[in-house]
Amino acid sequence: MSRLTGKVALITGAGRGLGRAYALRLASLGADIVINDLQLDSAKEFDEELTAETVMAECEAMGVRSIGIEADVTSREAVFGMVEQVLQTFGRLDILINNAGGVLCPAERGAASTCPEDDWRFIMDVNLTATVFCCQAASAPMKAQRSGKIINVSSQAGLRGNADGSIAHYCVAKAGIVEYTRLLAAELGPYNINVNCIAPGLILTSRANKQFNRNSPENVAAASAQIPLRRVGLPEDCAKVVEFLATDLSDYVTGQCIPVCGGMVLSPS
Repeated sequence: MSRLTGKVALITGAGRGLGRAYALRLASLGADIVINDLQLDSAKEFDEELTAETVMAECEAMGVRSIGIEADVTSREAVFGMVEQVLQTFGRLDILINNAGGVLCPAERGAASTCPEDDWRFIMDVNLTATVFCCQAASAPMKAQRSGKIINVSSQAGLRGNADGSIAHYCVAKAGIVEYTRLLAAELGPYNINVNCIAPGLILTSRANKQFNRNSPENVAAASAQIPLRRVGLPEDCAKVVEFLATDLSDYVTGQCIPVCGGMVLSPS
């Protein structure tokens, strides 16, 4: 038996990129997988090649069950409905990974002193508020079964900020996720529920590659020179840490934020 056989994992924003990497990693460990995204075929938008028709099919090819749920995690009603669907299908929820989020509006409008209200509220909703809603919805069944692993996704932006004050909304939202993780860990600890988060650095995701040309040789070389491990991260680098946090390897770890950044956290912003 694999470490997660019999467990059920819900991953938000898992139609591509980091979320997909987490889903495939946990499926390889035997967990049944619920893929959430606004669009389950979102990999097509960023030219990310799958090994099957859908991420769900990729998981099923590993011998586990998998379903997809299209839901907007900024809607509390949609989130609670999604968790109810998970419970009706699988009867339990053991692992929640709050991966949905990002800088999903023009970064140049995100300066700390001038960020428009609509941009501020949107970035807060899609990153911090969505995480809160998902944690609240998952807490009830996890409390009832007196076990669970919640893994939130922050960012180096939430730990270090930016020296020029840019993308302030995103930095604040991701910093909020770290503090919310600590508070929820304190509350849910007596129920044997672990709550942790990771803070990825520069990762070569399909969206970053397409939108920001992150994987160009010039950009990779420039970024790598500023990272102590001298390379840019891959989605699998984050997935390995998620494996630790989702399995019994981390049973005595809670309320923590683990940077997955090749050492970026050691350097000033």
